Amino acid sequence: MARLDGKKVAFLATDGYEDSELTSPWDAVTSEGATATLIAPDGSEITGKNDHSQKVDVLAADVAAGEYDALVLPGGVVNSDHLRLDEASVAFARDFFAQHKPVGVICHGAWILTDADVLDGRTITSYPSLRTDLKNAGATWVDEEVVCDQGLVSSRTPDDLPAFNAKLVEEIEEGPHSGQTL
Repeated sequence: MARLDGKKVAFLATDGYEDSELTSPWDAVTSEGATATLIAPDGSEITGKNDHSQKVDVLAADVAAGEYDALVLPGGVVNSDHLRLDEASVAFARDFFAQHKPVGVICHGAWILTDADVLDGRTITSYPSLRTDLKNAGATWVDEEVVCDQGLVSSRTPDDLPAFNAKLVEEIEEGPHSGQTL
């Protein structure tokens, strides 16, 4: 039996995502038995900044966090900037925190969490240019390969994907955390 058998993992992204930050965690969770679902604000397919294309399974306005065990937010400047302007995507991300479920975020993906207002009192890492935004949202920003704060797994760049994927799988396997707060 794989570590994540029966688990459902939502990936929230749109055009302009960092290709490896979608494909590498996707492969990591599915290879452990999870079912991955690609969720986007609109469209039937999204394309990464390096031309990886992937079929959209469901639109952000048509899903609820309660249907999934965890959320992954890939980075990419364009992807992250567009997601944070989509109310359904922001609400979807916020609901994972309200339900104390694991959330993995890498690089610029953390921008949506500033708009979801879920970072106050959290420790997080990201691509360095987000440091001020995350601190202004109430987070403690650190420059580390991977950071885990009550089910919130964060990393800086594609170079951190091995550590990010390992910690993400571990947190999804553990399930909801009782200490998370909005």
